[in-house]
Amino acid sequence: MEETIPTDLSLIYTITTYPEPEDYDYIWCKSPIYDILIIACVCTCICVCGLVGNAVVLWLLGFRMKKNPFTVYVLNLAIADFSLLLILLAKFTLYFIPWVYCIDYTEFHLANAILFVMFLFCYLAGMYLLTAMSVERCLAALFPVWYRCHRSRHCSAIMCGLLWTLAILFVSSVFLPYGLGTGNYHILYIFNIVNFVLFSFFPLLSNLALFIKLRCGSQRRHPGKLYVAVLLSVLFLVALGFPFSVEGFISDFYPHLFYTSILLASLNSSINPVIYFLVGSCWQRRFQCSIRAALLRLFEEGATSEERNQEPGDAVMETRV
Repeated sequence: MEETIPTDLSLIYTITTYPEPEDYDYIWCKSPIYDILIIACVCTCICVCGLVGNAVVLWLLGFRMKKNPFTVYVLNLAIADFSLLLILLAKFTLYFIPWVYCIDYTEFHLANAILFVMFLFCYLAGMYLLTAMSVERCLAALFPVWYRCHRSRHCSAIMCGLLWTLAILFVSSVFLPYGLGTGNYHILYIFNIVNFVLFSFFPLLSNLALFIKLRCGSQRRHPGKLYVAVLLSVLFLVALGFPFSVEGFISDFYPHLFYTSILLASLNSSINPVIYFLVGSCWQRRFQCSIRAALLRLFEEGATSEERNQEPGDAVMETRV
């Protein structure tokens, strides 16, 4: 469909909501929506801070520490969070463009759909990786002998690969049969709820059960920095990920819930490096050490735990983390 573009920009068609798919072929401008603009600015600041924190974790685990089964999960989780934050920065940059000058809506819609699919993929991958990491920590503490004898050396790497593949399959099943931007969003909403229940509440309950067992059992033990960090990460996942999972069902009552849920998702992907630092630097009820020292202390504790779990025989009867 060809369309004559007026030279006076004030006459160009301006809208604040997306048109129907059959009307994509035109030049499009958008009036600023100031409450969304505020959310976008806050989200951008969070994304920048989160990118710095996750980059530090990636640098430390990728180049400064020997990898172990626990750090393999943390490294993959940091990759997922880093990628998600980059995608959100690109998505909000794209969202600002129609406020500055008019663009072709077909290109805008395609780019926005691709970014959303990539965001959903990284969001799900991070949720799956955190769930696998927390469940494995629980097994190591509750069944140390079984865990030591039955866990293969490359289990973490294989599990991470399977979880990335699972995220790809989920996104593909929602969008590929229908095309980008026209996916079956009713199925997406239902799958979001199922994913959230299985991969958020389940690890939360298992970690809480582990914490209660360690603190209130006949042989009381301190759960250790490693378990505290994982438990806090799961708690924030439940608190900050819930709005995005239910957004499709209640967006009619709160039109801007999508942007609020994206803001909370960016905060969830940015919070893990902060948790690692605070838990790793806590020593004798005081926070004192550099970022690098705090992360090394936390991850080396995880490495020590894994090495003990790999010892043969019954030399280690109790796993301390």
